Amino acid sequence: MSSELSNTYSQYDSKKSRRYALAMLVAAYTFNFIDRQILTILQEPIKAELGLSDTALGLLTGFAFAMFYVSMGIPIARMADKGVRRNIISVSVGVWSFFTAISGMVQNFWQLLLVRIGVGVGEAGCSPPAYSMISDIFPPKERTTALSIYNFGVSGGILFGFLAGGWINEFFGWRVAFLAVGLPGILLAFVLRFALKEPQRGRYDTVQDLNQTESPSLSEVLKTLWGFGTFRHLMPAAALYGMACYGLLNWVPSFFIRTHEIGTGTLGTWFALILGIGGAIGTFATGYLADKLGHNNARWFCWITALAMGSSIPFILFMLLGNDAQLSLWLFIVPGAMLTAYVAPILSTVLGLVNTNMRATSTAITLLILNAVGLGLGPLIIGFLSDYLSASMGSESLRYAMLNVIPAAMIWAIVHTLFAARYINDELKTEA
Repeated sequence: MSSELSNTYSQYDSKKSRRYALAMLVAAYTFNFIDRQILTILQEPIKAELGLSDTALGLLTGFAFAMFYVSMGIPIARMADKGVRRNIISVSVGVWSFFTAISGMVQNFWQLLLVRIGVGVGEAGCSPPAYSMISDIFPPKERTTALSIYNFGVSGGILFGFLAGGWINEFFGWRVAFLAVGLPGILLAFVLRFALKEPQRGRYDTVQDLNQTESPSLSEVLKTLWGFGTFRHLMPAAALYGMACYGLLNWVPSFFIRTHEIGTGTLGTWFALILGIGGAIGTFATGYLADKLGHNNARWFCWITALAMGSSIPFILFMLLGNDAQLSLWLFIVPGAMLTAYVAPILSTVLGLVNTNMRATSTAITLLILNAVGLGLGPLIIGFLSDYLSASMGSESLRYAMLNVIPAAMIWAIVHTLFAARYINDELKTEA
C-alpha cells in the first residue's frame, strides 16, 4: 500500500471533505459535457462551411465519438479497478480538452472526425473512475443522491456549452468557440491531479466484500451482471433511453434553427436555461426521490425512472408537431429537465448489485451499452432518416425523423424499466 493512499484513507470522514471531492468530480464532468455537446449548437454553421450531410453530422455527434468512447471505456475502467482513479481522471481531462481546442483548426470532414475521436478517447476515462470513487466516498444511503449531483455535470456542461458556443459563434465564429472551451480544461486537469485525493477502496463494503481483493476478469464481471434479471432489463432500457435522449439533445438545436429560424445565440441562451438549470433540478430530484423511496422498497428506483421519463413524451410530441417557435421552446422545458434523469438511478442500481472490485468495470459496461446504442445510433439514425426524407419533405425532414425515432424508443425503454422492478428487491445488495 502506497504512503499516499494510506495517508488519505481518513480524507473523507467529514461531510465537507466529501462535498469538496464531489464538487471537483462535478467540475470534471461539466467540462466533459461542454466539450462533448458544443458541437451540437455549432453543427449548422459547420455543416454550411464544410458542406456536410445530416448523416455525416450524425456520425460526428454520435457514432464516431461513441465507438471510441465505449471501446476505451472498459480498458480504462479495468485500470481504475486496480490503480489510482484520480490520476486517470486528470489525464483524461487533459486529453479531451486538447482535442477540443484544436477542433477549430479542421478544414474538412475527416479532420473533424479524427479530433472527435480524440475527444471520445479522452472522455472515456472520466465517468467509470468517478463513479467508483463516489461509491467509496459516500455511504450507500447517500449514493444515488451523490451520483445525481455528479450528473449535474451534464446539465452544467450543456448550459455552458450552449451558452458559450451559441454566442461565441455569433460574434467570432465556430472555430474560436472550440478554442475558448478547450483551453480551460487543460488547466483543470492539473488542478484535479494535485487538489483531489484518492479515497479508500471498498470503504463502505461488508467484510465479505472486502475479502474479495483480486480484480475479477471481464468475463467474470459480465457473467455476474448477466445473472441479475434487474441488469438484463435495465441495460436495454438504458440503451433506449440514451437513443431517445441523445437523439433529442443532438438534433433539437438544428430543428429549431431550420424549422423556426432561431439564431445560435438566442437558442443557446434558451437551451442553457432549460437544459442547464432545468436538467440539474430534474436529475437531482429523481435521484433524491429514488434514494428516499427506494430505501424501503428498491422498486422505486425503477418506478421513479419510468415516471420521470414517461412524463416527457407528450411534451416532445407537441414540441415537434407545433409551428409556434415560442410555444415549442416552452414545451421543451419538461423533456429538457428529464434528459438525464434515468442515469443516476440505473447506475446506482448497477453499483449496488456488485462488489467493490467490480464497480468501475460494471459502470464501464453500463456506459458502453448506453453510449454504443444510445449515443452511437440515436443521432445517426435520425440524421440518416432526415436525409432520406429530405427529397419529399425538404427542411421538415428533420422534424419527422425525430418523431419517428424518439417517442418509440422512450416507450420501449419504459417497458424494460418496469420489468426490471420485478427483480430488484431480491437482487440489490442491502448495505448500511
